[in-house]
Amino acid sequence: MDAALHALADPNRRVILEALRHAPATAGELADLVPVARPGVSRHLRVLREAGLVEAEQRAQWRVYRLCPGPLAEVHEWLDGYRQMWEQRLDALHTEVARGRHERGSTS
Repeated sequence: MDAALHALADPNRRVILEALRHAPATAGELADLVPVARPGVSRHLRVLREAGLVEAEQRAQWRVYRLCPGPLAEVHEWLDGYRQMWEQRLDALHTEVARGRHERGSTS
C-alpha cells in the first residue's frame, strides 16, 4: 500500500490514472495529458507499474497501459476506517448543532 500511496502523491500520476480509468492508452496519448516531457512520463509510468497500479501490454511497437484497481481497493479499505471516524464525528457535531438550535428556540 505504501507504494500506491507514494504513486498517488504526484498530481501528474493522478491525471494518468484518471485517464486510464476511462480507457487503456499508449504512453504517447498519456504524455499529451500532462505538462511533462516524454522521459518524465515514462518515469511516472514506471512508478505506477512498480506500485501495481498499471500494467503494460505490448501491441506492435506500442505499449498500451491499463489501470489495475487492486492497490486502489487496498487504499480505499485503509481510508474507510478514517472515513467512518469522521462520519461519526460529523454526526455528533450535527446532533450538537441541532440541540443548540432546539434550546435557543425553546428559551425565546
